[in-house]
Amino acid sequence: MSATLTKPSSAPPATGRPRVVPARRTGQWAAAAAVLVLLALGLVSVVRNKAFQWGVVGDYFTSTAVLRGLGLTLWLTALVIVLGFALGTLLAVFRLSANPVLRAVGWGYVWFFRSTPILVQLLFWFNIGALYPQILGVRTVDLLGPVAVALIGLTLHEAAYAAEVVRGGILSVDRGQIEAAQSLGLGRWRRLTRIVLPQAMRSIIPPAGNMLIGTLKGTSIVSVIAVQDLLYSVQLVYHRTYQVVPLLLVATLWYVAVTSILSVGQHYVERHYARGTAGAR
Repeated sequence: MSATLTKPSSAPPATGRPRVVPARRTGQWAAAAAVLVLLALGLVSVVRNKAFQWGVVGDYFTSTAVLRGLGLTLWLTALVIVLGFALGTLLAVFRLSANPVLRAVGWGYVWFFRSTPILVQLLFWFNIGALYPQILGVRTVDLLGPVAVALIGLTLHEAAYAAEVVRGGILSVDRGQIEAAQSLGLGRWRRLTRIVLPQAMRSIIPPAGNMLIGTLKGTSIVSVIAVQDLLYSVQLVYHRTYQVVPLLLVATLWYVAVTSILSVGQHYVERHYARGTAGAR
């Protein structure tokens, strides 16, 4: 009896599971490579273009006038945010109040200041002396200088937006938390400060961080009323030297640097208040 010889099969043994083949993303990689090439070409063009006068940018980047203007910008931003959110929190409480008069006052304030451009508000406050030459027996022009006018105008404008941010954060708190606090006999103020606001911070911090960065950049508008912030400081220099582009680059680089630092800080603050939630990381 002769044995039958069979040719060994080269096919892999069946495992019972389908073979997973990664999808080819040739188009995506090609598009990514094209974008990187264009970005590199743009960066090289900016760095090697002598019209940008990078030497002048380096000379004025840490000059006394520029740093003084930067200091005023940071001071004004910090004060406007603190005062704006303090007033905005009060307005948010007004809007959520059971008292119809307080609700109307809160709504009217937010409606008016959100409906008026910030430049118009600043120019109005800058010319308030035409309506009220004296305040408390003091000449208005002596009492309200350009910096005070900028602080008042920006704060009132910021408070209208802060009120909506805080109100949205308060409304995001589960109603059961408030009812539980009421059942424990906590007063309205303690419920707000101990229960509602700490939980509302998760919803308040992201838009508040965006408002902070927006306020930092928005302070540049005070240059129209001769407040020597960062932008006005570089304008004074290039009006004298006629080096407009490099001085504007100095202001741009400082704005980018400070907003980048604030963005990093916002990330960590958000992560702190998001502890214990599914989105925390």
